[in-house]
Amino acid sequence: MKFLKRFFDGVQRDARLFFFVLVLLEIYRGLFIFFMSDYLSGETGGSQIFVALIAGLRLSLKTAGAVTLLSFVFVTIFGLRSRLRLLIGLAASGIFSLLFMLRFPYYRAFQSTYGLEVVQGFHDDILSIIVTAFQEYGFAWRFLVALLLTMICVAVLSRLLLIKTFPLPALDGKIKVVGFSFGSLVVIFLFGLFVRFGGSFTYASGINWENAGVTTDDFLNECILDDGQALYRAHAMAKRMEAGDSFGVDPENILAAAQVVANNHELQEMNLAPYLERKAPGEKIPRPKHIFIILGETFMQWPMLGKYDELLLAEGIKSLIAEEKCYYSRNFMPNGDFTSTAICGLVTGLPDVNIKVNYQARTYEKFYITAMAPPFKELGYNVDFWYGGMPSWDSIAKMSLAQGFDNFYGYPDFHAPKQTTWGTKDENLFNALLAHLPEEPPTVHLIMTTTNHPPYNLDLKAEGYHVEAVREALKKFPDVEDVDQLAVELGHYWYMDEVITNFVRAASEKFPESVFVITGDHAVRCDPSTHPTIFEHQSVPFVLYGNGIKKNILPPDAVGDHISIVPTLIELIAPKDFAYYSIAPSLFNSDGVGFNNSAFVTNKVAGQIESDVMELLPHVASNELNDVNLTDQRAHAIEIIGSMRTVAWWLILKGLFLGDNPE
Repeated sequence: MKFLKRFFDGVQRDARLFFFVLVLLEIYRGLFIFFMSDYLSGETGGSQIFVALIAGLRLSLKTAGAVTLLSFVFVTIFGLRSRLRLLIGLAASGIFSLLFMLRFPYYRAFQSTYGLEVVQGFHDDILSIIVTAFQEYGFAWRFLVALLLTMICVAVLSRLLLIKTFPLPALDGKIKVVGFSFGSLVVIFLFGLFVRFGGSFTYASGINWENAGVTTDDFLNECILDDGQALYRAHAMAKRMEAGDSFGVDPENILAAAQVVANNHELQEMNLAPYLERKAPGEKIPRPKHIFIILGETFMQWPMLGKYDELLLAEGIKSLIAEEKCYYSRNFMPNGDFTSTAICGLVTGLPDVNIKVNYQARTYEKFYITAMAPPFKELGYNVDFWYGGMPSWDSIAKMSLAQGFDNFYGYPDFHAPKQTTWGTKDENLFNALLAHLPEEPPTVHLIMTTTNHPPYNLDLKAEGYHVEAVREALKKFPDVEDVDQLAVELGHYWYMDEVITNFVRAASEKFPESVFVITGDHAVRCDPSTHPTIFEHQSVPFVLYGNGIKKNILPPDAVGDHISIVPTLIELIAPKDFAYYSIAPSLFNSDGVGFNNSAFVTNKVAGQIESDVMELLPHVASNELNDVNLTDQRAHAIEIIGSMRTVAWWLILKGLFLGDNPE
């Protein structure tokens, strides 16, 4: 009977902890919607907000239940000191308060509640992320506010837990004791079931992070996920990716995927090489001494669009595009949402399949058949990497050298001063490269800039950027949340554009036979408004400039992505029948699809560039694709994307050979 009394008392106090956490999450959800209301679409009404709040409340039953389960097991059942229940509430309050405060800058950067960027961060430079959080995102004051919120929460919870509970009813006889105990267990079980399925007793009618997007507003759909559920989503997606459960990846049908990539359904080889072999049609331009592939940090395409001409942000790259020896495509996609994803794609020739290629043992054992360096070296070039940051960052130098690069230069190697925690100014990077060029044999240079990245601490006035003019121009555009901050961020984009353009002109003057590719590592992080189009949020430019290049050297607005760059360059300069290996075709014979991990672009609707970008279905497993209602156009694109990703996945985890033969 003593245990039953303690159990009955503990269950009541656990119930208070549960409802406290549930209400706290709902309050934070409502406050986030209120303070970030600029991200609501113009057509979103109060009814949609109400739907989001109710759906979020149901989903947060799971989070509150997970917190309460700790107290129920360790305090109520095992009888540990009741103070532990308050400590659990303290920890939950502190964690959710801090996550609530950090959600604001996170959403502004990625237009998403906590997602895969969190997982990516653990593989990144942790110290630099911490420094950036303090310098750019106000971590110090946000932490203090979270601490204050936690103190308020604990004060409320401690009083709530001290309220006297109802006494155990009088139970005369064993039958009543057994009956009460059994009934209590049934109630607790049903309540747990109700919580587990998000306000339902079955999975089919319940709610979870995968089906929580019940409104018509993307912002509200993200708000439905509390921070605990958002982190669980990131964890679940990361686990699926580790297991190869990535959109479009279908290892059971690797042969069919290889045939699609080869555009040859007659091939039946058990070695992937024949499916990936391509033959150059013959050189189209004089052989350049130097080739430069420039990945601009967050070199998004939207500042180059006509509607943003007044901002004068991309005048440098637009002046290059205006020249006769330049080709430009708007139908271009980055390899993913992260810098390392872009670099890995260029170095290995593999599209992103949500596997950290730079952390795979396979990467350091032998070259991928699609790697960038081997075909260029066969054509007589050295292959070097120039980076404005640290060579050790994300194992990029180690990976590049393991995949055949001859040299890797980070800012310490060319003795440049450090501008931010991420590296040196772009100007120092390009000046060092320009000074190095006369000593070099014919070389392909992969270049990664760093300045257009938080913390945004460049002296823009000293660089000649007119912050006030851009700030005033931004006020004319709708849905700009923070004009001052966006003006500063765009100043770093402007600086990058100026420096890259100056380098291209200077290198062209010294080495007039040079060829340049200019693109961005990704676009996400800097949007023109709280409601960017998918095109604005995702696309990067593709600029091909230099000796022998003409406006019509490629089809107008040829469709492609980062994986298209190397095959395009090879087919520009290689002799007829030069054999190389690539998953993606060159832009000379594009299959009409450019993609990354979350969106794709096609050229099926002529002249409608922005509407051509379509979101992928990142949470749909490959074995569920047959259940998705797709138009023929989307189905064609998804077949190509799935096939390329399947082949890439196989190369990373299995090797070249199919069937039972290991590589």
